[in-house]
Amino acid sequence: MRAAVMLELASPWWLLLLPVPLLLRLLPAFKHTRDSVRVPFFEALLELNEERPKTGAVIPNRTRIQGLLVVFTWVCLVLAVARPEWVGEPVELTKSARDLMIAVDLSGSMEAMDFSAPTRTGQNGDDPKPQRLNRLQAVKLVLTELARQREGDRLGLIVFGSAPYLQTPFTEDHTTWLQLLMETEIGMAGPSTVFGDAIGLSLHLFSQSTSDNKVLIILTDGNDTGSTVPPVDAAKVAAERDVRIYSIAIGDPATVGEEALDEETLKRVASETGGAYFQAVDQQQLAKAYADIATLEPELYESTSFRPRHSVHYIPVSAAVLLYLIYHLTAAALSYRQAKTRSGETNYAT
Repeated sequence: MRAAVMLELASPWWLLLLPVPLLLRLLPAFKHTRDSVRVPFFEALLELNEERPKTGAVIPNRTRIQGLLVVFTWVCLVLAVARPEWVGEPVELTKSARDLMIAVDLSGSMEAMDFSAPTRTGQNGDDPKPQRLNRLQAVKLVLTELARQREGDRLGLIVFGSAPYLQTPFTEDHTTWLQLLMETEIGMAGPSTVFGDAIGLSLHLFSQSTSDNKVLIILTDGNDTGSTVPPVDAAKVAAERDVRIYSIAIGDPATVGEEALDEETLKRVASETGGAYFQAVDQQQLAKAYADIATLEPELYESTSFRPRHSVHYIPVSAAVLLYLIYHLTAAALSYRQAKTRSGETNYAT
């Protein structure tokens, strides 16, 4: 059902001025007296000057049309001051109801070539050959698809290595978000992995957010190398602030050494906040992890409605001016025609 458009007055109290002219008529008329000289020999003066009183003297009085015109003009001016507005149909605005922060590990361990991508057929019809990508390349591929699918979320981006850095604040501009993601490189934030400090930075950013739905997705090997706040302790703070964390372990769990996955820490971080843990050893598993997160965190929207308003105060003013112009032009035309008629009669009589 469509809402009807209507006219409303933004300042209706100005209508109280409408009866002011009637109140003025109740005031006593202004009178002014002055001295005069009575001439008893007025007729004798006229004879000496060879002047005689002529007929046709006119005492100007306001006609009914002029009275109606004055009333109409006053009403129009008061209506204009009351600011009439044309109220249109409601307009619905939809905006994101969730802030989704992505934290990407750029430490040296993300350079491990343990990610398998879809096979690619050779140019000469050779047999398909599997591709090997490093962990960051695989993350970029899947995050590109994520940004296209999460149009209802405001996305933010944190990169971390030896220290966490804000790459992109929360934004609805997913194109710019993707561009800044693609500019990231392994090692640009340092060689180490401060997993816990990345969570701490995200909590600081969430504290400045007005959204009630806050989600952090963190992609890392989980091998923390000296955060100021341990990852599990940071996750407990996140739980107190209603921030859910989804941790995704990137790479082969069989990797050993500095590039080994710390699955235990990633699982505890997710469980502390009511999130979930995922493991991705290839691009298909990484994509499935995001699909599962999308199921757990469906898109949320906030709708606001407003009715556009356009001031039309110029309409009563224009109506008053137009009516005045029509009246005076008509009166001038009639006066000209009457004067021309009298002139013609005088010439004929002569």
